[in-house]
Amino acid sequence: MQANGAGGGQQQQQPPQGPAGPELGCLGAQNGEASAGTAAGDQLAHANGLLPSANSGGGSPGGLSVNNGVPAAGGPGPAAAELGGGGGSALKKKKRLSQSDEDVIRLIGQHLHGLGLNQTVDLLMQESGCRLEHPSATKFRNHVMEGEWDKAENDLNELKALVHSPHAIVRMKFLLLQQKYLEYLEDGKVLEALQVLRCELTPLKYNTERIHVLSGKQFPCYTQQILTEHCNEVWFCKFSNDGTKLATGSKDTTVIIWQVDPDTHQLKLLKTLEGHAYGVSYIAWSPDDNYLVACGPDDCSELWLWNVQTGELRTKMSQSHEDSLTSVAWNPDGKRFVTGGQRGQFYQCDLDGNLLDSWEGVRVQCLWCLSDGKTVLASDTHQRIRGYNFEDLTDRNIVQEDHPIMSFTISKNGRLALLNVATQGVHLWDLQDRVLVRKYQGVTQGFYTIHSCFGGHNEDFIASGSEDHKVYIWHKRSELPIAELTGHTRTVNCVSWNPQIPSMMASASDDGTVRIWGPAPFVDNQDIEGGPAWPISCL
Repeated sequence: MQANGAGGGQQQQQPPQGPAGPELGCLGAQNGEASAGTAAGDQLAHANGLLPSANSGGGSPGGLSVNNGVPAAGGPGPAAAELGGGGGSALKKKKRLSQSDEDVIRLIGQHLHGLGLNQTVDLLMQESGCRLEHPSATKFRNHVMEGEWDKAENDLNELKALVHSPHAIVRMKFLLLQQKYLEYLEDGKVLEALQVLRCELTPLKYNTERIHVLSGKQFPCYTQQILTEHCNEVWFCKFSNDGTKLATGSKDTTVIIWQVDPDTHQLKLLKTLEGHAYGVSYIAWSPDDNYLVACGPDDCSELWLWNVQTGELRTKMSQSHEDSLTSVAWNPDGKRFVTGGQRGQFYQCDLDGNLLDSWEGVRVQCLWCLSDGKTVLASDTHQRIRGYNFEDLTDRNIVQEDHPIMSFTISKNGRLALLNVATQGVHLWDLQDRVLVRKYQGVTQGFYTIHSCFGGHNEDFIASGSEDHKVYIWHKRSELPIAELTGHTRTVNCVSWNPQIPSMMASASDDGTVRIWGPAPFVDNQDIEGGPAWPISCL
């Protein structure tokens, strides 16, 4: 944010501006409404010139005419005598400026101040008798730019007497709190941001459409629904790429496809895919969401390729009864996929299960196909992730850990890898620079396979299950968790963030349930099981 002009011609310091900076917009120069002429369009005009001009009585020869508290030019003196030929009768009575004229002068003054022409501004204000901004507006602006939100809100109370429209004050407060909320988010202070949204912005009941947009920036922290249709441990869950469906895999030998209601965000059972004798421990959606591949645990040598639309099994693939096919990843073209396991199998197949290529001796723990359509990332039993090119049959080391990599996932831009490392927890790697970026704290990770995920707007958040029955959420830039979600009663094996609904997340647990998480309702008290692990009461 850049400040509009400061009184007395002093240059106002410009604070650093983050992405959230311009959101506060132009607080009104008059009656709290937006000024259309501020420099660069994003300067903060705080109730500038809220006092109407008032000429002192009569313009008597010996008196000073005061306009908005600034001595007006035109009283008798040496300069006036020279200009007027030495006689007061030669001086014309100064014309009182209209409100429109004053507004134009202030806007010009603000623009000139933005250009650094402070002496010109001083002269313009002196000759016009206008005031560039009221002292209360100056104080308000300074507190906003310094991030002193409580003081800025108090300043608004002082400005009420100067702003004639109550609606304008509400609008100013909304813009102020919106900026407060966005800056908290930008600084990674998610809990503080949520508190502002729930307890300060929403009660204003102003611009509810904008509130809904801001709410979308939230992460899911409250149990919206518990899915109990599985009758055994739930090992995996994954939202479709378009966010309209959720697939869950269980030890009970089934995959259940759930439909997401776009309005209520409630899920209902759509299809049950049966016959996975060993259980389902991993699921991958095709890029177009038309197909789904399901894998089993270590002793499973079979792989199932389902047509999601019809619920029919297209392919049941098994190269050898000695195989262990525990992971799968789709090529971006949607016509091929790779699969493998810890017994040394690593295959590339078509949709009919025909073997296209194979890589010998690679004991695969987890797989991912990069967007180039050529490179496959595979974590192996040597505590590393290597890149394999099936076209030129080359491979290279990318990540090396000191402990087994139980699972990993890649960000949408292909730059970051999120690893669940045995006994260590969740690690974030930069694949381009091949460096460990961050180790996230809090999660309990032994030698169970737990799947974490990126999520939220711009994938700013990270979530993971844990052996202590909780779901942990971190801001990507902070090692400490910002939320610990309770409700499950056994290990949480997998979490999946809806790629199209940033406020929705699913978690699968050994307790046999799948929990759907969403934003907490805007209420003062919460005593519902599975609520957030921090108080959000506004009392």
